[in-house]
Amino acid sequence: MTMTVKFRLMKVEDIDQVVEIEKQAFATPWSKEAFYNELTANQFSTYLVMEIDEQIIGYCGTWIVIDEAHITNIAILPKYRGKGLGYALLKAAMNVVKKLGALSMTLEVRTSNHIAQSLYKKLGFEAGGIRKNYYSDNNEDALVMWVKL
Repeated sequence: MTMTVKFRLMKVEDIDQVVEIEKQAFATPWSKEAFYNELTANQFSTYLVMEIDEQIIGYCGTWIVIDEAHITNIAILPKYRGKGLGYALLKAAMNVVKKLGALSMTLEVRTSNHIAQSLYKKLGFEAGGIRKNYYSDNNEDALVMWVKL
C-alpha cells in the first residue's frame, strides 16, 4: 500500500491536529494560542503541514528574518517515524523558505537527540555551537546547527 504524502501551508483550522502532534512529540508542548499567534500575528512565520489521506501527520514551523530561516519546531506523529518522512518534511520546508528568500537555515536540537541530529546532518546541517541550559523542562543544552540553502 502506497501512502500519498502532501505538503501545504498550515491554516488556522489545522491547529487542533498540530497541537495533538505537539503533545505526542514534546515534553513541553506549545499551546493552541501559541500556534494561533504564529499563524495570525507573526509576520516572520511560515508553517508547513504534512498530510497522508487528509490527516496531518507532521508539521514544521519556521521564522524567516532577513535571509535566515530558523526552525521553531518540527514533529511527526510517533507511528509515522522511521519511514523517511522527517527527511521529506524538512526538505519541503527548506524548499519553501528558499523560495521565500532564505539563504541559510538554523535550528536547535537537544544534545541527547541523536536521531534528529542524524537527520539534520543528512540534509547538510553542521554543528555551529551549544546553547547552555536551553530547554526549560530539564535545562538540557541545545546543539545549534546550520545549513546553507
